[in-house]
Amino acid sequence: MPEIYHFAPTSHVPNSRLSVLIYRGVLTDDPTAPSTRLALEKNRWLQGGVFKTYRAHHFHSATHECYAVFKGSSRLLLGRGPLDSPAEGGMEAGVSHCSVSSEGDYEYVGLYPEGSSHYDNNFCKADREETADKARVASAVPVPEWDPFFGEGGPLVEIWTRAAVAV
Repeated sequence: MPEIYHFAPTSHVPNSRLSVLIYRGVLTDDPTAPSTRLALEKNRWLQGGVFKTYRAHHFHSATHECYAVFKGSSRLLLGRGPLDSPAEGGMEAGVSHCSVSSEGDYEYVGLYPEGSSHYDNNFCKADREETADKARVASAVPVPEWDPFFGEGGPLVEIWTRAAVAV
């Protein structure tokens, strides 16, 4: 089962009723970008790109995203933007995410559910009205039918469906 983290909205980050899920130890030994892509694309999560350290706070309101780290490590700040007070929440490990530091030639594959809208980048600096608009967009993004690591009906589907129904 994945680790589950929930983040309340902040002044500049709408966050989501759907938890951030962290899966550990689910990739093959010595994973590469191509092996990671193949493992997740069979579960209908499609590669948007291979990325390195990305220090800009941001979130995507039009689609879900899976970070599949296959090389190195990173300390991420989740759930809070650069204009938000640390008292508003978030954690270093949102739906905002920012790589605070990284080691070992950190790289990850960004993947998105098959059929979803192309990701948008929101940099967590909008006013309350625009942030509320992004929250409405995000709340309309459907729960995927496939978990990126465990396939159809996997933990993501079960956890997020329960959260969506509870609202």
